[in-house]
Amino acid sequence: MRTNNSLLKHLDFIIIDILCLSLAFVLSFCGYHYIRTGGFVSLDSYNGAYRLIIILVLFSHLFIALAGAEYSGILRRDSFAEARNLIWHNSKVLVILLMVLFFLKTSATYSRLILLSTFVLNTLFCFVLRVLRKKHLLHSATEKISSGRRILIITNHEQSDSLNEILAPRAYSGYQLAGTVKPDEYEEYIKEHVVDEAFISIPESDVRNDVIEKLIDMGIIIHLDMGEYLENMPNSTVENINDRTVITAGINPMNIRQRFIKRTMDIIISVIGLVFTAVVFLIVAPIIFIQSPGHVIFKQKRVGRNGRIFDFYKFRSMYPDAEKRKAELMEQNKMQGLMFKMDNDPRIIPIGHFLRKSSIDELPQFWNVLKGDMSLVGTRPPTLDEFEKYSLYHASRLSIKPGITGLWQISGRSDITDFEQVVKLDREYIRHFSLREDMRILLRTIAVIFTRKGSM
Repeated sequence: MRTNNSLLKHLDFIIIDILCLSLAFVLSFCGYHYIRTGGFVSLDSYNGAYRLIIILVLFSHLFIALAGAEYSGILRRDSFAEARNLIWHNSKVLVILLMVLFFLKTSATYSRLILLSTFVLNTLFCFVLRVLRKKHLLHSATEKISSGRRILIITNHEQSDSLNEILAPRAYSGYQLAGTVKPDEYEEYIKEHVVDEAFISIPESDVRNDVIEKLIDMGIIIHLDMGEYLENMPNSTVENINDRTVITAGINPMNIRQRFIKRTMDIIISVIGLVFTAVVFLIVAPIIFIQSPGHVIFKQKRVGRNGRIFDFYKFRSMYPDAEKRKAELMEQNKMQGLMFKMDNDPRIIPIGHFLRKSSIDELPQFWNVLKGDMSLVGTRPPTLDEFEKYSLYHASRLSIKPGITGLWQISGRSDITDFEQVVKLDREYIRHFSLREDMRILLRTIAVIFTRKGSM
């Protein structure tokens, strides 16, 4: 089951990180000027020149941390994992900051020594305070154990040990394991022991319902284990629909917060991408038209999320009759399955090879992203004729918005000739979706474009 309260649950760590970052910057700035001038500089002196730095760093830190769910599981991380996480996180923030300053042509205005020392000190401060905070939480939880809520496991499985392990981490919440009993033993046990809550793991519905009814009558809070029932229901959540409590499950684990952040990223980056696309258009459009008169932008009907049809845009890299000639070239298709791809495609115009190798032909799809038909990262949208041949299994790759790039693209798309392998990669991305994975795919895509590895 998924929960969406990790942000509020770890608000203390968010505050710690912001304070550490602020302190690290102040110390770096003052220390730098003390070494240079032999005296301290008033903090007011950086309100103007370094205000942009402060805003960018704080925004980048919070965005990366929340988008990548980096506070999730923070209490379970050991010291080594914590240090590794902080170094990786701060490195991403630093890279984003330097890229923005370079793009704004203001990088020379700021001291690189101040920036570097800020991130070194911030990593150190955050590590120390995070470790101390976790030790404090563990100590507080240990003190609460004796007076915490006592929970009883009721099961007829031979899994009592594994259930004990599952519930053990709840000590952080003040739980104390009262014991483990079978369904015919719990009444006697409760009469002789203090029990506040019960964890019920019973497959037989008639026995389970009887136990639930009696425990509620006794004033015991119950927790019903739905593990076996949900084995074939991935990414399940409990929701309320028209006053009915339901279990919601699906292949795609994306929650509302993740959808919002993903869509926000799509809008921001697509707007920037369209500005770049406009500049590229002025250069490549005349060349495309001279080599092959006709529309410069190629428009085609494609299939999007759950079968939605939309207009798909690319810079035209083929002759206008390319789709008509596709049938006669089908024998040379090197893809095994429901996609078409061939080497030395005669339908490609001279500049088309460069457009495809550099992925410049994909740039107009930023318009699809801005409209909401596509996302930056997702699965590639099939053509109508390809979709007609899909099985239900194949159609699962369309349970999310199609993307400009995806796991297939960074896995060497030109080297993968089996459509079933494409579907496997797409389903893997969907089932294990995370905003951190989206960011990784975007960065890997940039690397693939520059190295031209796997380009078509």
